[in-house]
Amino acid sequence: MAIPSPALDLSFEVFPAGSETGRAGLAKAVSTLARLNPRFVSITHGADGSDQNRTLGTIDALRIENPTLGLAGHLTMRGGSKGEILATAEDYAAAGARWIVALRGDAPDGAGGRFAPHPHGFQSSPELIAGLRERTDLRIAVAGYPEAHPESLGEQSDLDHLKRKVDAGADTIITQFFFDNDDFYRFVEKCRGAGIDAPIVPGIMPIANFGSISRFAARCGATIPARIADRFEKAEARGAAHDLALAICAGQCDDLREQGVRAFHFYTLNRADLTLAVCQALGCDSSAPVDGERSPIAQPQTAMRVSA
Repeated sequence: MAIPSPALDLSFEVFPAGSETGRAGLAKAVSTLARLNPRFVSITHGADGSDQNRTLGTIDALRIENPTLGLAGHLTMRGGSKGEILATAEDYAAAGARWIVALRGDAPDGAGGRFAPHPHGFQSSPELIAGLRERTDLRIAVAGYPEAHPESLGEQSDLDHLKRKVDAGADTIITQFFFDNDDFYRFVEKCRGAGIDAPIVPGIMPIANFGSISRFAARCGATIPARIADRFEKAEARGAAHDLALAICAGQCDDLREQGVRAFHFYTLNRADLTLAVCQALGCDSSAPVDGERSPIAQPQTAMRVSA
């Protein structure tokens, strides 16, 4: 008889859809992934961090469609004055969110541009987190970078900044996506060495479309190893890219799990198929059990923790 693996905590990221067709597709994707009983589904507000009203509307719509689903809203310093940003956080909570993903946000002209905080707003991510902690009961997730952030001032500066975010009240760290697990393991080790003891959750990006993901990764400073690029080139030539994407992503997650990881955050790009298949390969779907066993599904109160 197969021995069930320890329960995993799952979370999924989606973005607001801009059309009726897109909203219908998003609703279907979230409903599909909801059967995995995720800790939460987080809603961004676009690649440039704009339009938090769309995030709020999406939270409200998803709560109505999935009343028991945990929800998180992304919130950035770009949203206006301190009072306006905190009011947005309270609106998220009123709409059903229980988590905030607190971020600096991109510059007005997109990633890579020059960021300037609102003159009456929060001047740093730690200040935003402290404000949220004082004003709301929402749990707070922040970003971490296994590879250098595109605007990095150096490894020690990055670690110091992350520690300030945790000390300000962050509950957990969700990493930028990565494709070489050694980058994640080194990042966790350095964080622990710097006194950062918050849970660190790996961000996982299934490669649904290699060309699109490779361009996105380049903008984010995430490296796709040459061995993966070579395999996709060959797989696409014979129509096997989906199977390869599933094998690579499931293999990455399985290796992380063997090293003690018990929480995963998937960047879904509003698609459920590949993410669902990966989770099923990990045994996280009780409606599609592995080896005839009902696989344990993480309960919402389970702590997200990575051992270093």
